[in-house]
Amino acid sequence: MTHEHHLPEHGAGFKKVLGRLDAIALGVGAMIGFGWVVLTGGWLNDAGTMGAVLAMVAGGAIMAVVGLVYGELVAAMPAAGGEHNYLLRGMGARWAFIGSWAITVGYITIVAFEAVAVPRTVEYIFPNLSHVPLWTIAGFEVNLTWALVGALSAVVITWINLRGVKQASTVQVFVIIFLAIVGLMMVFGAFTRGSEQNMEPFFHNGVSGFSLVLVVVPFLFVGFDVIPQVSEEMHLPPKKLGGTIVTSVLIATAWYVMVILTTSSAMSAHDLANADIAVADAFGNLFTSGAMANVLLAGGLAGILTSWNSLLMGASRLLWALGNSRMLPRWFAKLHPKYGTPSNALLFVGALSFIAPFFGTEMLGWLVDSGSPSIVVAYLLVSIVFVILRRREPEMERPYRIGGKHHGGVVIGVLSVVLCLGLAVLYLPGMPAGLGTAPYVIFALWWVLGLIFMLRIPRGIAPGADAEERLVAASESRTRSR
Repeated sequence: MTHEHHLPEHGAGFKKVLGRLDAIALGVGAMIGFGWVVLTGGWLNDAGTMGAVLAMVAGGAIMAVVGLVYGELVAAMPAAGGEHNYLLRGMGARWAFIGSWAITVGYITIVAFEAVAVPRTVEYIFPNLSHVPLWTIAGFEVNLTWALVGALSAVVITWINLRGVKQASTVQVFVIIFLAIVGLMMVFGAFTRGSEQNMEPFFHNGVSGFSLVLVVVPFLFVGFDVIPQVSEEMHLPPKKLGGTIVTSVLIATAWYVMVILTTSSAMSAHDLANADIAVADAFGNLFTSGAMANVLLAGGLAGILTSWNSLLMGASRLLWALGNSRMLPRWFAKLHPKYGTPSNALLFVGALSFIAPFFGTEMLGWLVDSGSPSIVVAYLLVSIVFVILRRREPEMERPYRIGGKHHGGVVIGVLSVVLCLGLAVLYLPGMPAGLGTAPYVIFALWWVLGLIFMLRIPRGIAPGADAEERLVAASESRTRSR
């Protein structure tokens, strides 16, 4: 007797409602989060103005190479879950799980980061925000009113995403326009009131300072890979879909370089080092107005919302893909009957971001540091599978083909592998940018949990175009035999 297994069909409930502008807004919005507001002062202190600029340009170039690899793969396989599909086809089930789990933790840590960043920014604008002390974590007193600002933001963003990807994307486009206006104001202020003397020292701490800035690049640029996650919801020709990824990486690189240059021109290195939020104080100083500092922080809030929105989309589609292929419980594979959104996965990530603010601001740094190495692991695996598929399936349809049909593409893929390995080395203990104890603990706990799920995946699922179908059949057969 044959038993027909039920593989939820890719795209069966997703709605194709996103265009090219939506794709770029999602990618850029995901990358331009809140890091530029709170971290720029540290970059200038670590590396000097031009040291920080060079690190950002180098990081942008690395991400553009990785983006090319992603562009070809998403055009060839435009399916929800992005990396999950490429790795299943090229490397098999367990490697697919490792890559998907890695990028999911990257997304979730940044979503939680944004949930903690909201009250921190609001408190800068409204200093009397914190009331009703709850507890102290790593020296930070968590107040109920402060935490609720982040928690309620989580409810609103999750609700917008549950209602449909088009609504979430429309919000994204409008917020990106506001961010662009803030950026133009920063450039205007720097040209009319900034000083070249303030930009000194141009270099500081040599290679060590450069490395300290470069190591945050995966965290700053994570998000171009949200475009593959929602590719099943886009009505774009595959060839154009691939190009949107590289475009969004280049725009984000230009943004970070602009922020570094305008901030350093506004105040001396000594004053920036003592500032509470360097970019906001610098902007206020350029226009000699505390109100303008608050306008910039409104831009910071806009960045939080765009990044949070995009990465919540990305994390939920990945969890949906993992549930759809039975690597995680099927509960995650539920699509909302009316809105066509992965409702359970959205609620799960939304719940994590709801509780994050109750852990205080020290969590900000820990989350950034613990999530970044996992992001690099995912990028490395995608680069490897790109090379494998170029060799094993040369005739596979590739609407957006990089480096020509022959060896050029493989060279770009190998370069991407080497660059990702170089980034990964920066996180090792003893390196200039090695992580602290808490991030390593969070990193280890996430991967122990992942190992538990990975061991449940049936063995022997070889790579191939039908790998997901065979995986689901094996999983359901094993479930029935218990």
